[in-house]
Amino acid sequence: MKNLILLFSLILISIQFSFAQTEYDPKLAEELGADQYGMKKYVIAFLYRGDKVADYSEAERSKLQESHLANINRMAEEGKLVMAGPFFGNEELRGLYFFAVESIDEAKSLTETDPSIQAGVLKMELKEWYGSAALMMMNELHSKVAKEII
Repeated sequence: MKNLILLFSLILISIQFSFAQTEYDPKLAEELGADQYGMKKYVIAFLYRGDKVADYSEAERSKLQESHLANINRMAEEGKLVMAGPFFGNEELRGLYFFAVESIDEAKSLTETDPSIQAGVLKMELKEWYGSAALMMMNELHSKVAKEII
């Protein structure tokens, strides 16, 4: 009987969520640069291990990493970098940048400001991507859940 009540409750909750519709906010859509589908163009930088990693000591690589993170924070504060992060493990593909820019050339110039890329510790590949304009809210949301800034 308990299982039946639980199942019935879950079905009712599911039905309620399926009928719950979020309200379209034209002002927010415009602020975020959304098209009619709530989407927009981004450029993703795939960050790979660079060819010059072995040229630097562990202390030098640590200093480059600090500068790399400071650069990420700067680009995010400017509103150009929507999301960034590393991959787990020690693979060739090290991380991603999601840029809110109009062109690959603009993303390339931003990525080239990264000290780790300048030093050859990282290298990049850029691709245009079409995704939800709501990603533009990521930095604001992230600041609400992060106790410390990296």
